[in-house]
Amino acid sequence: MRNIQATQVTDVVRRLCIEANCHLTDDLKNCISACRACETFPVAQGILDQIIENYQIADTNNVPVCQDTGMACVFVDVGQDVHVEGSLEDAIHEGVKQGYAEGYLRKSVVRDPLDRVNTGDNTPAMIYYNLVPGDQIKITVAPKGFGSENMSQIKMLKPSDGLQGVKDFVLKVVEEAGPNPCPPIVVGVGIGGTFDKAAYLAKKALLRPVDSHHEEPFYADLEDELLEKINALGIGPQGFGGRTTALKVNIEKMPTHIAGLPVAVNINCHVTRHQSEVI
Repeated sequence: MRNIQATQVTDVVRRLCIEANCHLTDDLKNCISACRACETFPVAQGILDQIIENYQIADTNNVPVCQDTGMACVFVDVGQDVHVEGSLEDAIHEGVKQGYAEGYLRKSVVRDPLDRVNTGDNTPAMIYYNLVPGDQIKITVAPKGFGSENMSQIKMLKPSDGLQGVKDFVLKVVEEAGPNPCPPIVVGVGIGGTFDKAAYLAKKALLRPVDSHHEEPFYADLEDELLEKINALGIGPQGFGGRTTALKVNIEKMPTHIAGLPVAVNINCHVTRHQSEVI
């Protein structure tokens, strides 16, 4: 059994909150640049140029890529041979609190969905635990802005709706979202499980690199097909038209009940932020 101090977790989360908000991953930067090279509509070209300039300024000056520094979604793969000395959950919340203060990141969390009083430190974080083999802890911080989160949907399809029903729902969600999630977007799709698991899969799909594909050829082809159809909608960067509505569609799936076909679509803007570290 390997012992880890809770303070180590706090330090990692603190650092990842700042890094994720200020620095896009290389796969995302490369994808945006590739889309710019293929874009033919002048207005869309100009917007993509501004997006590229924006993340370059953020990199250079270590400032947030977007003013909405999001709700801290923290994915934690906990090795079954690890013992955390102290409260793991408290350590994560404390890391978010410190990171958002030290990084001068906007605090956007309210203590209650109806009374709307700000907690003042961007806690609590939304934490997703996964127990895995080994003696390490992998922490991924993915700040989620709500311009895109608000455009996400879930639907309990009937099994008879089949593959076409899944395709139609994904396209419907993106079309209804229009310019609201600040396209170009990354689309996470979760298929299967239960009502809550499908939503989790859709959010988890946003963590996958945009230069990757699903490991199963059928779903990899479906990702490409949906991306092509989404970009054919013509919404374009920031909703001003063009061929770059989405950068990537990532699908995650799992078994489900014989009577169900849950499908969730979790949309992220081009600022699809996430950074990871292993302790």
